[in-house]
Amino acid sequence: MKKIFVAGHNGLVGSSVVRAVEKYKDLELLVADRNVLDLRRQDEVEFFFRAVRPDYVVLAAAKVGGILANSTYPAEFIYENLAIQTNVIHAAYKQGVEKTVVLGSSCIYPKMCSQPIKEEYLLTGPLETTNEAYAVAKIAGLKMAEYYAKQYGMNVVSLMPTNLYGINDNFDRDSSHVMPALMSKFYAAALVGAKEVECWGTGLPRREFLHVDDLASAIMHVILTDQKGLLNVGTGTDITIKELSELVANVIGYRGTIKWDSSKPDGTPRKVLDITRIKETGWEPKIRLEDGIRSTFEWYKNV
Repeated sequence: MKKIFVAGHNGLVGSSVVRAVEKYKDLELLVADRNVLDLRRQDEVEFFFRAVRPDYVVLAAAKVGGILANSTYPAEFIYENLAIQTNVIHAAYKQGVEKTVVLGSSCIYPKMCSQPIKEEYLLTGPLETTNEAYAVAKIAGLKMAEYYAKQYGMNVVSLMPTNLYGINDNFDRDSSHVMPALMSKFYAAALVGAKEVECWGTGLPRREFLHVDDLASAIMHVILTDQKGLLNVGTGTDITIKELSELVANVIGYRGTIKWDSSKPDGTPRKVLDITRIKETGWEPKIRLEDGIRSTFEWYKNV
C-alpha cells in the first residue's frame, strides 16, 4: 500500500485532499498536526520523513490570506512560506519520495500579463504589490521544484490553482479571501435585516473561482498519472466581483443594497487561467460556481 503525506491537512486545500485520499482503498493517509510537526523547522521535517517514509507528498501547507493580511504582514508571509516549501521539498528529495505535488497560486503571475494566463507568462512582468511577498515565496517554491527535477531527477509537479473556495475556508473578516468574506458579510447582513452592505473596490475586476474539491481531484489526477512540471488549475472562465457579490447575496437570501467603496484597492484588473495543459492530460473541473457557493454556504452556516 502506498503512503501519501498531506502537509497542511487542516487547511482549505489539505482537508479536501484528505477527503479525496480517503476514497482510495490502496492509499494510506499520513498527516501531522502542528504540535507534532512544525514544517518551518528543517530538523523536524527531515526526522518526520525518515520516520514515516511517504511514497507521495502533497505540499498544501502555507500561510495564506487576503489583501489586508498580505499588506499588513508581508514578513510573515514570505518567511513562513519559504521555510515550509524549502524544508518539505528538500526532505522529499532526500527521502526519495516517488512523487511530490507542490501547490502554488495564480498570484505568481505578473499583474498586467495577457489573459487568459499561460504557464509561460511566469516572470515576464511586475507582480501585484498587495500580495508580492506571498507571490515571491511561491515562485521560489515552484522554481526549487523545477531545479530539483532538473538536477536530481526529482519527480515533482507544481500546480497553480486559481482563487479557491469551499468547505474549511477561512471566514475571518480581517484575513479572508473575497469569496468567504462576501459570504460572511452577506449572511450577517441577512440575519439582522440590514438594508445595505458595503464592499471593497469598484466591483469591476474579474476573477476566476475553483471549488477546492475540484483542485483535490486535479491533485489526485497528477499523482496517479505521469505528469510533471508546472500546470495551471482552474475553470478557464471568470466573473466580475460585482456579479459574484450578487450571486453570493442571492444564494444566501440577502435582498438589500450592495454599495461599493471605490477608495479601497481593487487589486489585479483581471485574472483568469489558461487551463489547456492540464485539460490535455484528461482532467477538467466539474463543480458549477453557483452549486459550489450553495454547498459551501450550507456548510458555513452550520459550523
